[in-house]
Amino acid sequence: MQKPSIPKGTRDFSPEEMAKRNYIFNTIREIYQLHGFQPIETPAMENLSTLLGKYGEEGDRLLFKVLNSGDFLASLSHEDLTEGNAARSAHKISEKGLRYDLTVPFARYVVMHRNEITFPFKRYQIQPVWRADRPQRGRYREFFQCDADIVGSDSLLNEIELIQIIDEVFTRLGIRVSIRLNNRKILAGIAEVIGQTDQLTDITVAIDKLDKIGLEKVNEELAAKGVDEEAIKKLQPILLMSGDNAEKIGLLRKELHVSKTGLAGVDEVEFIFEKIKPLTLRSELVLDLTLARGLDYYTGAIIEVKALDAEFGSITGGGRYDNLTGIFGLPDISGVGISFGADRIYDVLTQLNLFPEGFSHSTDLLFVNFGEKEADWILPILKEVRSSGIRCELYPEEAKMRKQMTYANNNRIPFVALVGEKEMREGIIGLKNMISGEQRNCSLRELTDEVKKTFG
Repeated sequence: MQKPSIPKGTRDFSPEEMAKRNYIFNTIREIYQLHGFQPIETPAMENLSTLLGKYGEEGDRLLFKVLNSGDFLASLSHEDLTEGNAARSAHKISEKGLRYDLTVPFARYVVMHRNEITFPFKRYQIQPVWRADRPQRGRYREFFQCDADIVGSDSLLNEIELIQIIDEVFTRLGIRVSIRLNNRKILAGIAEVIGQTDQLTDITVAIDKLDKIGLEKVNEELAAKGVDEEAIKKLQPILLMSGDNAEKIGLLRKELHVSKTGLAGVDEVEFIFEKIKPLTLRSELVLDLTLARGLDYYTGAIIEVKALDAEFGSITGGGRYDNLTGIFGLPDISGVGISFGADRIYDVLTQLNLFPEGFSHSTDLLFVNFGEKEADWILPILKEVRSSGIRCELYPEEAKMRKQMTYANNNRIPFVALVGEKEMREGIIGLKNMISGEQRNCSLRELTDEVKKTFG
C-alpha cells in the first residue's frame, strides 16, 4: 500500500504552527483594519484569460492550470495530439488556473465591481497563492500573501500611511527592520542623464546587485550588457553616493538636474521623508538607490523591507503603480500597495525566538474525567470557565490517570483540574500546575484567577 504524501512545495501545519501563523496574520489584519482597510476575498481559481500575459513569459509558465471538467480531451484534434504543440493544447483543455498572486485578481475585482466601490478604495487581502515553481528552501508552490492596496488616489499620503503600517506591524512583532525606499522616476532619470534610457532595465538589474557583488562586478555586468564606458563613468557618483537621506536627496538634485522625470522622483521621495519626520518611526527609513524591485510594474515609489537581525532577503515589498486596471479596460486608476511575506516573517520570528509565550498549547486547563457523576458536575463549570476567556476541556472518557496526564503533557496543557467525590462534596477543585508541579485546592474563582494570571 502506497504511503500518503502531499505535493512537493506544499506543507501541512501542526496546531502549534497554525497558532504562530495566525499570530502573524491577526497582527497584520488588526493593523490594516486600524487604518481603515476593508477585507475582500477572490476565488482560488480565475479564468486563464484573466491571468495569462499579466506576469510575463516566466509567470505564464509558472501558472497552475486546471483541467476542464468532463472529457477534457474531446476538444483536441488529432493534430493537437500529434504535433506536440503543448501551449495550444493546454489552452484547449484548460480554461481556468490557480491565482498566481493577489494583485491581478484584485485588478479584475475593481473593474467588475467599479460601480459598487467608493474611491479611493482601501482593501486588504490575506489568502494563499500558487506557483508551479521548483520547490526549495524558502520557496513554496503554495504560500500566503498579505496585501494592502489603496486605489483611485494619486496622493503621496498613501505611501506615508503604508510605511507607517509596515513600521507598526514589525514593531508589534518585535522585529527590527530597515525600510528601504526608492522611486522608479529616479531610476529613469539616472538612465536619462547617462544617455542610456533604452537600457533602463539592464542598468537597474545590475545596480540592484551592488550589495551582493560589489561595484567592480556591477560595472563589468553593465559593460557586458552593452552600456558604454562613458555612461558607466557618469554612473559612478550615483553608485558611490553616501550620507543621510537629506544629503542623498541634495546630491541627486545636482546629478539629475537635467532630467525632469528624475527630479519629479526626487520631489516625491523628499515629500515622503519630510511628512514622515514628525511621525517618529521606530524602524529606520532609508533612501536606497539600488532598489529596483518590480521595475516593469512600479511607476513611482518602490518599497522593500529587510530584517536587521536575520538574513532572509526581503520580508515585505510594494510600491506605486499607475495603471493597475488598464489591463482589463479601465485605464487611469492609480494605486499603491504593499505585501507582507508571511512565510519569511515566520522564519525570522522563529530564528530570533520572538514568538510570545502561549503558542505551545491550545488548551489552558484540562479537567480530569473520574467518571460519569464527576463529569456531570464538571460540565456546567466548563461553561463558566470558558465564559471567563480560559480555554479548557474535559477529557472525554473515564481513563486511567496516567493516560489523562500523558494527554495533558503531550498537548502542553499547563493546568489540570481534579474533581473527585471529596471535591464535589466540599465544592472545591484540585488545581495542578503542570509546569511547577504545585497542586492545591481552590474555589472556582481562585481557579480562574490563577489560570488567567498565567495565561489570560
